[in-house]
Amino acid sequence: MNIVLLIKDFAVGKKFDKSGMPNQSGGERHGLNHAKELIRMGHNVTIMAKKKYWFTKARELYDGCIDLVRLHGGVRWLEIIIRLMTTHRHTDAYYIIGRPKFAVWAILIAKITGKPVTLALTGKAELFNNTESFRNRLFGSCNHYIATTHEIRDSFIKDAHIDADKISIIPHGINTNLYPYVSPIKKEEHKLAVGLNKNTPVLLFCARVAKNKGILLALEAWKRLHSVYPDAKFYIVGGGENTLLDEARRVSHECNDSIIITGEVDNVTEYHAISDVYIFPSEHEGLPTSLLESMSSGLATVSSDIGGNDDLIFDDITGYRVPVHDVEQYVKRIAELFDNKSLRESMGKCASDYVATHCSYDVVSKEMELTVTNQRTKPIDMLSEKPHVS
Repeated sequence: MNIVLLIKDFAVGKKFDKSGMPNQSGGERHGLNHAKELIRMGHNVTIMAKKKYWFTKARELYDGCIDLVRLHGGVRWLEIIIRLMTTHRHTDAYYIIGRPKFAVWAILIAKITGKPVTLALTGKAELFNNTESFRNRLFGSCNHYIATTHEIRDSFIKDAHIDADKISIIPHGINTNLYPYVSPIKKEEHKLAVGLNKNTPVLLFCARVAKNKGILLALEAWKRLHSVYPDAKFYIVGGGENTLLDEARRVSHECNDSIIITGEVDNVTEYHAISDVYIFPSEHEGLPTSLLESMSSGLATVSSDIGGNDDLIFDDITGYRVPVHDVEQYVKRIAELFDNKSLRESMGKCASDYVATHCSYDVVSKEMELTVTNQRTKPIDMLSEKPHVS
């Protein structure tokens, strides 16, 4: 089938903005990965997104397989209509990730031509009430809906008044082969290889270094943990706001240089391999990719009790959820896992098994394809099963 995937932004050309923040969002990465998965399964995929930079081409073959079309500002509505009636008139299905304004014109054309439309939402910021505007009413008229979390599904029903039979809960997924489970023995070997004692407690933060990701809370928690575990290490992996990275360096100096700040890295698995506990104190999330990756690698997690975290972190099974901003609870739970090797290892193994079973491309991509290509006859909930301790 010929599938057009519509997404608001598709960052190309600049990896970071002036503040140091990465330019590509999680939703954009999902769009790219889903396009490649659909192509792997035999479909032709065009991505349509905004043209953000003057130096980027209006149309090109991206990564050697994706037809990438960048729509010009001011005339996007006209350009998308023209393209869908000419160069892309043979489109068989539409897949929208997020709610880009220009996508409503694709929905209109799909209705006129009788082609299916699937809308996938990956975060709370994308939720909508279909009675508020004409645009929202169109977003509320798609054939199928994909929610990556139960929270998003509930909002589809309550706020957007979508028929529950049209909504499937399908995580965006990850390639679990890239984030293999690290056994306890392998973890000790990896620690020794980088100069750590095999018994050194290691905490990992792997996300954008931004306030809404909870980095300041993580630093405050580390100050208290360091006083109890003076030999422990805290790895902060990821690019982010320069002022916050400077604050992390200041706290590290205050804590005997126990914080290792890597910046943006191409391969996070080497940090998963030497870590014992993953801290994820984000203030709001859809279904966080970095959390899926750390779970796949076999890390027990202490996370904020929000959104998509509730679909992945189960107390005493894959980790602990604690109230947002509750530093004391973060310290308490991380300390429990530092002190109890068998507990964190059993949680990590359970987390890895759960992601492999419910969130890997091996299982997710087929369900996504069935939905987008209009072959789904009843909704599916891929996150309905609670994980079990091995």
